[in-house]
Formats: sequence, C-alpha cells, structure tokens
Amino acid sequence: MPSASRAQVADLIGDRSLSARSVLATALLGADEPHLTVGELVGIASLFGISDGATRTCLWRMVSNGELTGDDGIYALAGPLLERRQRVDEAARYDNTALLWDGTWELAVVSLDRRSAADRLALRKSATGLHLAELREGVWIRPDNLDPKRLPTLRDVLDRQCVHFHGAATDIPAETVRSLFNLDDWAADARRLTVALHDELDVDAVQTEDFIHQFALSITVVRHLQLDPLLPAELEAEDWPGHELRSTYRQFDEMFKRHLAGRR
Repeated sequence: MPSASRAQVADLIGDRSLSARSVLATALLGADEPHLTVGELVGIASLFGISDGATRTCLWRMVSNGELTGDDGIYALAGPLLERRQRVDEAARYDNTALLWDGTWELAVVSLDRRSAADRLALRKSATGLHLAELREGVWIRPDNLDPKRLPTLRDVLDRQCVHFHGAATDIPAETVRSLFNLDDWAADARRLTVALHDELDVDAVQTEDFIHQFALSITVVRHLQLDPLLPAELEAEDWPGHELRSTYRQFDEMFKRHLAGRR
C-alpha cells in the first residue's frame, strides 16, 4: 500500500467524510454510462457509512432538484450534473496540440448597472467553469481557443450579464498570464497528483480503505483538471504537467471503473 504517497496528497484530498450527495453524484459522474440502478448506488454509498434510507432520501431530493432522473429504479444524471459530466470529460480529454489558436482573446465585461449577490455568484461560477480569469472586477479574459458553443448553460449566464469583445492582445506578458491563471500553483499540485495516481495503478483495491482513498483521489483529480485554464500551447510552459496528469488519470480511471463495477 503506497501510504507514503497517499500522505503526500492528503492536504489536497482533505476530509474524506463525503456527503451522500457527493458520493452518489461522483459514482454517476464516474460510471461508463451516466446512470446506475438504485441497488448499485445503495451499495456504493454503504462503503462510506451511508445507510440505505439516507441514500434513497438523497436520491429523491436530487430528482426533485432536477439533478437526476429516476425511472424504474434506474437513476441518471440530469441538468447541472449532466453538464458537469461534460466538463469532466472535456477536462480529461482536452488536447491543445490538436487546436489552432490565432492569437485572439475573449474579453467579457459586465454590462449591468445593478446585480444581485446571486447574479454575481452565478457569473463567477460560470466564468470559472468556462476557464476565464478575472482581470479586474467585472472583467473576465481568456485566450479565444475554445468552442464558444460548449457548455451552453454556463455561456447563457455569461451572455446575460456581459458584453463580449474578441481581438488580438499580443502585449499581455507571460508573467501576467501566469498570475491571472494561477499557473504555478496549479502545476505544482498537478505534479503531486500525477505521482499519486501512478502509485495507485499497481494497487488492487480489494480493501475498502483502498477503494475509499481511490474514490476520494478521483474526485480531487477531476476537480483539479476542471481548474486547468486549457491555454493554447503557445502560452503554456514547456514542462506543463497538464498533459501527463490527463494521461495518467485516464489510465487510473479505467482501473477505478473496474473496481467500481466490482463494488456494485
């Protein structure tokens, strides 16, 4: 058991006492297809000390909130969780070498005079989900290298509150890009997580503690990948660790899904 390497990323994983919603959402987000039976979900939740009754209550609430659909004992992702799965898939499969960047940037500037706290929070979440960085209050920016039609729900929030500009910005210094997108900290954590994933590839998760750790590690890596700014190759450092983290995560994810299937 790679206990030493697990200790090295303990601060990134944090408290592994996950809520019922987190466990159920993660199980569905990580499944080969975005749906599982109630028996499979109850079985997975039980590994985390969540009772049958608590699991079923949580499933009912998630259906009521539009996060899941339930039909004949089968639960499937819906609404924001289904879109999150799309973001997870994009983050795990993104390949900037396959894309061409023409040097233009997207600038989103808040155009509303007054906004509620809920509107401000919604914009921040949407802009972050679309990998924009906050240049200053009310101004968000990123290289214009991603499909503008992706993640339409997040894009709609941005469009309702902002006006958009697209143009060349060749005078943005590399240091400013590193600071805006927090590249140094992201890269340092990505390298630690890559090592942790490599160490888990040789572990047979026959013990519940191993499975729980890998479950929590998978959540942590997915969250970290979603924070990758997905910059074009021209703006990344030569030793950018995002590529290796994705490649290693894909290997780990295949192994983890086999372990997950064995626990159903």
